[in-house]
Amino acid sequence: MGVCIHPTAIVSPKAQLGDNVKIGPFCIVDDNVVLGDNTELRAYVHIYGYTVMGSDCTIFDHTVIGGEPQDITFRNEESWVRVGNNLMCREYVTINRAVGEGKATTVGDNCFIMENVHLAHNVEIGHDCTIANKCGFSGHTKIGDYVVVGGMAGFHQFVHVGSYCMIGGLSKIVRDVPPFCLANGSPIKVYDINRVGLKRRGFDTETRKNIRQMYRTLYAPGLTIREGLAELEDKFGPTPEGRMILDFAAASTRGLSPRIDHDWDRKNPEEKDID
Repeated sequence: MGVCIHPTAIVSPKAQLGDNVKIGPFCIVDDNVVLGDNTELRAYVHIYGYTVMGSDCTIFDHTVIGGEPQDITFRNEESWVRVGNNLMCREYVTINRAVGEGKATTVGDNCFIMENVHLAHNVEIGHDCTIANKCGFSGHTKIGDYVVVGGMAGFHQFVHVGSYCMIGGLSKIVRDVPPFCLANGSPIKVYDINRVGLKRRGFDTETRKNIRQMYRTLYAPGLTIREGLAELEDKFGPTPEGRMILDFAAASTRGLSPRIDHDWDRKNPEEKDID
């Protein structure tokens, strides 16, 4: 199928448009842009140069992707925004180019980014993530796969969030959040494992119980994080989930978020079981 461009849109002849691309009223598509098959830009969208977008993406009104980074070290070097397939991007989202020659701000496949979210330079968002309204991601923030972020959360630069996490709305994320966790607060703290999210992603009961035991070990009272990681290595290092936590911690640059002050071994009568 052909390309449908509204007569009020401005599209560079140097842009590469896939089959069945739709570009709505008053959109601007610059040089050095690639839009994959079946991608649609609604009204007033601006796609700046050095942006590559996959197939089956829907970009809603007033979104700006590929704008220059808000960083005083940027020297107009060639840097990119690279977006995967099947992105749903709602109104007024901004995604900035990276800082550094050849570097990229990236968004993986199958992500849903809601209204007024900002992704700063060099942010990396994994695949199958959901980001609710008005979240702000500072430069070099890295988010794993299958992460859910509640509305109006704010991320300090260089923070990492592991895969399968859920971050509560209005949270202030200043330290790294390890995989599989439910975390919330200002500043953020780990509350528990993301039980519901893990179940939805196909983790069986036994695996979820083991992951919870891993975090009881890591955050055991009387142990430092370093000591907890050593215990985790001894007890769970060979397991895929244990290795994911350990590798995440080894790559951490801001330190792991603390847990809330409660004993995970003592069950609250109102707390549901792991299922």
